[in-house]
Amino acid sequence: MEETLEADSDKDSITLEFKQEDGALITFVADFKQDVKIFRSLILGEPECGQSQVQALCFITRLNHNDIVPSLSMGNPHVIRVAEERQGVEELTMNVAVNLSRAWQLSAHIPSMCSEALYTTEADAKHWLDRGVEGSMFEMLSQTMRVSDLRACPSSPDAWQPCTCSYGLRLEWYPCLPKYCRERRRNTAGNAAGNAGPHKCAVKSCSKGYRFTYYVAHRQLCLWDEGT
Repeated sequence: MEETLEADSDKDSITLEFKQEDGALITFVADFKQDVKIFRSLILGEPECGQSQVQALCFITRLNHNDIVPSLSMGNPHVIRVAEERQGVEELTMNVAVNLSRAWQLSAHIPSMCSEALYTTEADAKHWLDRGVEGSMFEMLSQTMRVSDLRACPSSPDAWQPCTCSYGLRLEWYPCLPKYCRERRRNTAGNAAGNAGPHKCAVKSCSKGYRFTYYVAHRQLCLWDEGT
């Protein structure tokens, strides 16, 4: 898989983009200024199902400091490597809709990336509300029942009833952790004189999967999940 990874030290962000085998274009942004991760998938329509347009999915979560290496710590982000560590799949229930007209307050990258729908988790929404974000920023999806109480779209008997959709992706390569090395101290004569303290000497690369589960109004908005 070919990926494009760019680090922007001025905006303090990292952008990773690639195409999945099914043709979906995945864009991932780590915004270190606002501590936000943004996932966008542009999914090709199913012509046999009468879909001719591309469907866009956007998910945001809080960026933890140990999730990915900050942009200023990266040496050469354009080097293609094989991930040194393959991590599992993080399961996320995206049961909160984000107001797109106000989402720029969470990250300046969102307006240029997301234009149709934007989802986040209840825990992350609460975190941002505690930081002073207006309550009108978020809307709990499916007020009459929790997302966990809905049937999965593939098993829903009625194609026009609400159900839970699931979408998965994997970041095959990204800079996840700094590597630390120890160097031998040398005296004025050039002889070894013990170990120096650890210092950053490289960047470790990882692969990680994500599966987003979220509410949709009917099964026709989740056709890629059929048969999974």
